[in-house]
Amino acid sequence: MTDFLIKSTVSLLVFLVFYHWVLEREKTHLFNRFYLLLAIVISLAIPFLSFEIIEEVPVTTITEPEFVPIPFSNENIAVVETIDYTSIAVWSLYGIITILLSIRFGKNIWKLISKSDSNPTVKYKNATLVLVDEKTLPHTFLNNIFINFDDYNQRNIEDELYTHELVHVTQKHTLDILFIELLITIFWFNPLLYFYKKAIQLNHEFLADQKVVESYNNVPFYQNLLLQKGNGNQTIYLASNLNYLVTKKRLIMMTKNTTKSVAFLKKTAIIPMLTGIVFLCCVDIIAQEKIVTKATPKNNTIDEQDYFKGVRIRYYEKLVKTKNGAKYSKIIFDKKYENLTKSEKEEIQLFLMIPKPFEKKSPTAKELNEYKNAKKYAIWIDGKNVPNKELNQYKPEDIAYFSGSVILKNARTKKHPQPFQYWFYTHPHFEKEKMDKPIPKYPGKEIVIWKEGRTKNIMLSDKSAVKATTITEVPTKKQESDLYNLAELTEKPEYQTGLEAFYQYIGSNYKIPEEISTKKISGKIFASFIVEKDGTLSNIKILRDMGYGTGEEAKRVLENSPKWLPGKIDGKPVRTMYSLPIAIKSE
Repeated sequence: MTDFLIKSTVSLLVFLVFYHWVLEREKTHLFNRFYLLLAIVISLAIPFLSFEIIEEVPVTTITEPEFVPIPFSNENIAVVETIDYTSIAVWSLYGIITILLSIRFGKNIWKLISKSDSNPTVKYKNATLVLVDEKTLPHTFLNNIFINFDDYNQRNIEDELYTHELVHVTQKHTLDILFIELLITIFWFNPLLYFYKKAIQLNHEFLADQKVVESYNNVPFYQNLLLQKGNGNQTIYLASNLNYLVTKKRLIMMTKNTTKSVAFLKKTAIIPMLTGIVFLCCVDIIAQEKIVTKATPKNNTIDEQDYFKGVRIRYYEKLVKTKNGAKYSKIIFDKKYENLTKSEKEEIQLFLMIPKPFEKKSPTAKELNEYKNAKKYAIWIDGKNVPNKELNQYKPEDIAYFSGSVILKNARTKKHPQPFQYWFYTHPHFEKEKMDKPIPKYPGKEIVIWKEGRTKNIMLSDKSAVKATTITEVPTKKQESDLYNLAELTEKPEYQTGLEAFYQYIGSNYKIPEEISTKKISGKIFASFIVEKDGTLSNIKILRDMGYGTGEEAKRVLENSPKWLPGKIDGKPVRTMYSLPIAIKSE
């Protein structure tokens, strides 16, 4: 609804401004009539139109599997549907006002119809004159022209006035007024529709005045006649009134001339204006990744059972830091992968990753030249960080595979302050490392995972497949931008008003998608994020969701989260990776 209101209002405003600045001053009244009506129709339709422009962006891929210690909260945050009383109150107010305006709208239509039925009538050309007792100026509703009984019998109504009202009848101006009044009854909160009503009614008078001037060719007399009648009684708002806005603008329009060339230019100016509105409100630019790696063919897919078969999974209660390094406390289970139960596999499944093979892809000459910009790109060639000028030694065809990623500001370091980082692999390295081949078996013998309180962490032991130095003790020195896990902290990150309050924040702000509510689906969403040193949440990722937009909604709620108290080591704030499951319960 919000999207509809914003887009339709923007469109209505642009059309109206264009009308007042370009068209209203010209004698193109018939064209202007349909312009105003179509402007409203188009504005109401634009929110339902959508055109997609696909823009390709490079895929972000890391060529080697990267294992990062991630603490997981085991606390289930239950999201339960709540009653939004504010929304109910707003819709109730809207309903009451709309009903009252609808009654007013219907009452005035009934009043005009009953007046035409209860008073004497006279056929006049293609209209019906309704003779009423009250002293009133001629006004029109549908095919009826309402005039004073005595004025009609005493011939006090000038021929110009009859001609004026007949234009309203023959051109069916009442239908325009009924249309805009109906919209005002529904969208009474939109002030632009009231300006449209005023513009439409004034243009009706321009059309009627133009016909009178063409028929009698006596502009001064007709102008004086309107000024004399200008103070007459006001009529019912659904009728076309003779004395509607007898202003300087209306009197000047009677003598104004517009050349065909000027009229044509101003009419054609609508095309770029309409194009701009459509592009602004209807065109969505969709970022689509360039396919750098293709899905592994079915005959090359690796089954998880085969990949981890024989690998020992050691799952501990917690990691204890000592002067001599890190030690593990009580073990939860120590089994080979194939001996794990279903629940045990689910407990650690987020840590069991199978790397996929890559397909060769070389950069273009233009891309390779762009990557030489040292202020913008950090470069690795065959796994080694090198100066950007090293790319001068290579041609596009020398590169077998390349990939890159965007580095957020809070993740950049003094050594690598660039906003982008790219990896390039030559053909010899690509072939040597068999990067295009699936790895059929986990190359290590064991995977060590520990749980501490409500968090889970993974560490690669000396028997694990890792090219870095074997972890034998907890690191004590890290760079300013490094991430920490909960086991390394002296003070854990926490929501400012307590973890329980954070659960309530998510529960009250998470909007369950309609399909989830309708189908009564329950499940969990797994999300991870970084608690920055200033307490803000960044790098929010949805590791797994239930579909139907549940992940996107969880990310939205986390992005709008108030600040946390950051994790600390010896009183100094540090960046901490934090993850948690969100349980969705639709009842």
